[in-house]
Amino acid sequence: MDTTVVIVGAGPAGLAVGACLKRAGVDFILLERSQEIAPAWRRHYRRLHLHTVKSFSSLPFQPFPKNYPRYVPRELVVRYLDDYAQKFDLRPRFGVTVKAIRRTDSGFLVETGSDNLKARHVVIASGNNAEPIVPRLPAIEAFKGEVLHSANYTQAAPFASRSVLIVGMGNTGAEIALDLAESGARPTISVRKGVHIVPRQLFGVPIQMVGIASRPMPQALNDWMFPIILDFALGKLEKYGIVRPKQGILQQIDEVGRIPVIDVGTVDAITKGAIKIAPDITGFTERGAAFTDGRQENFDAVILATGYRPGYEKFLPVELQPERSGVNARASQLGLYLVGFYNPVTGLLREIGREAKAVAADIARRG
Repeated sequence: MDTTVVIVGAGPAGLAVGACLKRAGVDFILLERSQEIAPAWRRHYRRLHLHTVKSFSSLPFQPFPKNYPRYVPRELVVRYLDDYAQKFDLRPRFGVTVKAIRRTDSGFLVETGSDNLKARHVVIASGNNAEPIVPRLPAIEAFKGEVLHSANYTQAAPFASRSVLIVGMGNTGAEIALDLAESGARPTISVRKGVHIVPRQLFGVPIQMVGIASRPMPQALNDWMFPIILDFALGKLEKYGIVRPKQGILQQIDEVGRIPVIDVGTVDAITKGAIKIAPDITGFTERGAAFTDGRQENFDAVILATGYRPGYEKFLPVELQPERSGVNARASQLGLYLVGFYNPVTGLLREIGREAKAVAADIARRG
């Protein structure tokens, strides 16, 4: 054996697992295909802040500094992760891309472009946002304006005074639209399906804490209760073109892994007309797009806020893929775990910390 554990990915999940394994006295090798830790956080758009409170968003054994704001901005998250790696002496092997993971009699063979590693256990912590999803939009090749994925969006300044179509209203699309509106652009969000929206704070209480408190309640009760409360808090948004999915908030999280949009000002901008809402796109023209309600509008640029995929299926065969993130019977039996691939309403970073501790304990127990 080269090591007891190979950890794939040196983002928040990989760092958390590494720290927990160090505490447990288990040796490991941490692999990262980029040349730095937490590459996804470094490339995020500049205005991004955590949507969850810092007290419930830190990694194991190291809280965020007291002088950080309640909702930590991207650059301070990056600084925290750098400090975290230094504190726990986490030294990834940078520039290493995993090509394949294979089962052996004694554990796993992790094949990379330059080396092969033998390990008793493997932890996949490469993140849900590893690869941008670029859908095939009808006649997009006809559009003569600028087209980019949200992964390549950094700030609103280049789009000032321009008309911009954002395709998709998840958290990224909603916040980019707000960033554009606040910087003098004219954004329109195309919403293909229904979307759940919750305020970052509900009557002064962080929505994350509301989610933690309400999580033990029956799902059906939560999904019945929240629309009533949210209509009171945000107003009825159907008149602006935003409808709720048939699935309730918790049902949608549990069944398809889609968390609600956490509003940081987008709804107010929509109600004031600074952000427009359009339905699904039927096709693009040289100068714009046509929509399912029959309207056609001109745009200078299109931003695809169409999400990401984990990408681990490229190197991890189906027969080795755990059924879900964290510790479960299949993962424990295989000795192969996912960490950081379940994003609950109570917060991804909080969940990463819980999963990392559980996975490290399971590995230490199994030896």
